Amino acid sequence: MHPVYLFLDPYLIWFYRLTGQVALDFLLGTFVLALLAVLVGEGTSSLAAFLVNRQVGRLTDKAKRYQDLSMEALKAGDRPAYEAANKLANEAFGKSFFVQLALSATFFWPAFFALGWMQARFWEVEFPLPLVGFRLSYVGAFIPLYAAAYFLFKTVKKRVLRAGGGQAAHSQGASVPGTDKPGLSSASGPPI
Repeated sequence: MHPVYLFLDPYLIWFYRLTGQVALDFLLGTFVLALLAVLVGEGTSSLAAFLVNRQVGRLTDKAKRYQDLSMEALKAGDRPAYEAANKLANEAFGKSFFVQLALSATFFWPAFFALGWMQARFWEVEFPLPLVGFRLSYVGAFIPLYAAAYFLFKTVKKRVLRAGGGQAAHSQGASVPGTDKPGLSSASGPPI
């Protein structure tokens, strides 16, 4: 087991020993682990979005400017200028896309980290599904519990923001600081 997993193991395994019922403990422990992964992912994603919001806004502005230039060149019948501006617009859109794709990784990395720990702990554990004859491994149990933890977190977060009056500032499409342009919002979930 990796030294980081060894350090965290006594704390994480505690959630797998709450009731004494093996199946229930596994589900509860995995749900708590998934919820922790969602919380850490939300934190790192929000931090990363905060750090790159201006850059993404600049890339979006640049792409729009080049797209507008390419359309003006096309209307004017200047094919070489259109192709040059269109190429620059595509490059700016591509850069913006890959920055946002990287931001998705900042949200999901804790889930893979959690699965790594589960692999070390529960490699051979399988749960039979009644009526269908299939067995679930730790991955098959983690994924739906991760989805449930994500939706529970988002529901609670929306209610807290509404109660605190912060819904408008944290809604999807909030403006990038320092511009009037729409940008990333950490409250809208993982940027994809």
